Order: sequence, then structure tokens, then C-alpha cells
Amino acid sequence: MSNASSIAPISRNNAPLIIWLYSCAFMVFAMMIIGAITRLTESGLSIVEWNVVMGILPPRTPAQWEAEFALYKQSPEFLKKNFWMSLDDFKNIFFWEWFHRLWGRLIGVVFAVPLAFFWIRGMIPPGYKSKFLLLLLLGSAQGFMGWYMVQSGLIDIPAVSHYRLAAHLSLAFIILAALLVLAFSLSPIKKYPHKALFMHGLIALIFLSITIAWGAFTAGLDAGLVYNETFPKMGGQWIPPDFWAKDTLIANLLENHSAVQFAHRWLAMGTALIMLSLWAHGMLKAQRIPVLSLVMMMVVLQTGMGIATLLSGVHLHIATAHQGGAAILLSLLVLFLYQTYPRPAPSSQT
Repeated sequence: MSNASSIAPISRNNAPLIIWLYSCAFMVFAMMIIGAITRLTESGLSIVEWNVVMGILPPRTPAQWEAEFALYKQSPEFLKKNFWMSLDDFKNIFFWEWFHRLWGRLIGVVFAVPLAFFWIRGMIPPGYKSKFLLLLLLGSAQGFMGWYMVQSGLIDIPAVSHYRLAAHLSLAFIILAALLVLAFSLSPIKKYPHKALFMHGLIALIFLSITIAWGAFTAGLDAGLVYNETFPKMGGQWIPPDFWAKDTLIANLLENHSAVQFAHRWLAMGTALIMLSLWAHGMLKAQRIPVLSLVMMMVVLQTGMGIATLLSGVHLHIATAHQGGAAILLSLLVLFLYQTYPRPAPSSQT
């Protein structure tokens, strides 16, 4: 039998906060989709300056477009890779990077302005001010990390650092999870406290996080474009022939295209098994938590999309859906952990 705990009444005054937090979480999710498209269309290095205010509006006149294109022509990406581009070609890649940055600014406004309003009106519950300020700090750090990532591709090599890409994406997932946890804590969500299931779910979250990080390494290195004819074998072998192209295991797992893809493949499969075992664990414990079934279904779908992304040669739509699927899966797992978080044991009276 399920041992769902009773739900404490939620103040009606929290409704605006809940809507605000879920809206911000949705905008972060949308940002991940936009970011995936920006990366997959190779648009991320099209804007070589960081104008926080002036960069809100795109070029509007032919002279402005020519000036922007002239700046891009000085970048390593144009000089070494896209020297064939015309102004019309440039406009196509410019759009996605501009929209990506615009959406980031909008997230900042949608978070900061209501926060100031709620703060002034005294609508923030006790204990939440520091949490909201931390989120504001994380959002600011994410903006800096975005520029820090882009800057790595404007110096010599026309590609961003896959380490910085992984940091940028990981921080987005952290912000998404933090927004959801705060929204959950203010919402009337049923609890199912269970220490064993919570610990199992925490292990699943750790493995999912590592898998996402290696997915970012794979994307940043374009490692999905090698050994994409078959699955699960690579080049007809279980371990790719050039796995040891670099001197050390760590160097290969972090920087060798074949080894990075190999690691992401098997981390993903291992994570999927851990999550499926979490669902089985819940069934054995007779803990019929609705979100756990959603986790199981999303694991199967996400695994299928990962394989399809590989075999399709990293098709734009499939690869974008795969990144979005990772965000959905993490969100469901965070909800599961919130619901199963074990209640502290009552203190003994002396």
C-alpha cells in the first residue's frame, strides 16, 4: 500500500509565486531547446560582441547588417570555416544566436522584476528570500558562462570549448531543478516519504547528471558524427579501435571523440537500467507513485531518441528533442525525489 502523507494547506498568497516559478522553469526549458538548435545549426559564434543593452535589437538596415557581417568576417569561424558565406547565409545563423541571447535576457527580466515586486509587497514566505537571491546569482553566472563559452571560439579555433559548453549546459539544468524544487515546496504536492526509494533515486540523479555532462562533451566535440552507423557496437567492435588515441584513460574519455561517445553511450545505458530498477523497486515496495511511471516511460523514450540521434547523423529535430528529453527526465526525477524525501524522525522527549 502507498503511504502518502497528508498535504499541508498551501497559502493562497503563494499562488502568484508558484505561477511565477513554473513560468521561469518553462522558460529555462525552452532556452535549452533554443540552445540546442543554436548549437546544431552552428550559429553560436555568429555574434562576436557582447552588448547587453544594444544587442537586444537585431540589425535593421542594410548598413547595420553589413557592419555586423564585417565583424563576423574577422572571426576564426569565418576565416577558417565559413569563408564561403554570403550576407544572406550569415543572417540565417545570426538569428538563432540573437534569439538565444534575447531569450536569456527575457528570463532575467521575468525572474528579477516579479522578485522585486514580491519582495516589496512582503509576499515572500519566511526562509525563501535567500533562496531566491541564490537563484538570481545563478542566473547571472549563467549569463557570464554563456559569454565565456562563446569567447573560447573567437580566439583561434572556430569552435567553443566543450568543457565550457558542458559547464553552461550543466548550470542550466541546476537552475531548472532549483526553480522546480522551490515551486514544489510552495505547491500542494502529495508526499511519499521513503528513505530507500529516495536513496535509489538520488543515485539515479547522480548518474543522469554525469550522462548529461558527457552528452555535452559529445555535442561540443561533434563526437556524435563518428561511429554513427551502428549501435551498440562501434566500428564493428564493442570498444572502438581508436579508443586509446591519447596517452591516458582520462584524456581519452574527456577529449578523444570516439572514447567520449563510447562513454556517453554506456553511461546512458547504465543510467537507463538504474532508472528502470528504480521503477521496479517502487513496484516491489508497493509504492505506486504516479511520477515513477512517467520516469519509466520517459527513460524508454529518451533512450530511443538517443539511439535515433546517433543513427540519424545527429539530425536537427531528433537531436533537439533528445536534449529536451533530458530536461524532462531530470524534472520528473527531481519531482520523485521531492515526493520521497524522508521525513526527519521525531525527536525524543526527555
